Amino acid sequence: MNFRNQGLSISEAKEKDMVNYLSALGHEPTKIRNNDYWYLSPLREEKTPSFKVNRKLNRWYDHGLGRGGNLIDFGIEYHHCTFGELLDKLSGNLSFQKPNGQILKRVSKPEPKIKVLGDFPLTSFVLLRYLEQRHIPIEIAQKYCREIRYELNGKTYYGIGFKNDSGGWEIRNPYFKASSSPKDITTFKNGSDEAVVFEGFTDFLSYQFLHKNLPENSQDFVILNSVSFFERARSFMEQHQSIRLYLDRDATGQNCSKRALSLSNKYTDESKLYKNYKDFNDWMINSGKLQKKRLRQKLR
Repeated sequence: MNFRNQGLSISEAKEKDMVNYLSALGHEPTKIRNNDYWYLSPLREEKTPSFKVNRKLNRWYDHGLGRGGNLIDFGIEYHHCTFGELLDKLSGNLSFQKPNGQILKRVSKPEPKIKVLGDFPLTSFVLLRYLEQRHIPIEIAQKYCREIRYELNGKTYYGIGFKNDSGGWEIRNPYFKASSSPKDITTFKNGSDEAVVFEGFTDFLSYQFLHKNLPENSQDFVILNSVSFFERARSFMEQHQSIRLYLDRDATGQNCSKRALSLSNKYTDESKLYKNYKDFNDWMINSGKLQKKRLRQKLR
């Protein structure tokens, strides 16, 4: 397989066969089930294959990272390059032809890619402004989050850090969304028989703000930090008598909620609350704007 096409368009690059592309890079599937090709992840070190390519859809998903997409998404991640640089590679400046008769070894990539240098109280104006824009009060964020200094590609950055149960961090700032290793779920055990489940921590913080007057021990909480960790969270969730799901309203979140409902009648899908929005935080932000708009109209 050769990607030496002059003037390769974006659409052409996206639709290049992922299985052939991975083979050209020296990665072969460990198992094939119908249209699903399973690999040891080319993006990190692992012993159990969790990187899947659906050949019919021509899309990949790394269950360990909780990320996926098309060939361009993968190429940028794999080669650590920009979108333009990748198109340049695919257009002819770099051949992905697989050498004949040569056994290619997987290249070990350093883990973690993000190195956390330290965590501190939230004080950065930029981060506080970001929280304000997400309608999350600083006192709520300070209770559950820290300001993180981290290193990436030799440069130091900062962001809002939300810790998981294995000591890794979910990291957010106005321009960047990432995780440090090890990636895991985050749980809060308050001795309740009810578990409330969120996909991301900004939704959890939003919920805490809107229910700030509830007794702390009235609910336990699970933040998946990625829908791909739903199975990992089941043992904790299903210890409870009731499990309320506040997952995103995209296809992935809704499919996960549907599957949960099929597993047990303990689960309820609460996302109908924000059915016209992408997630709980988006609903909170925009419902607040709507209320202000209605108030202004009344005052006219």
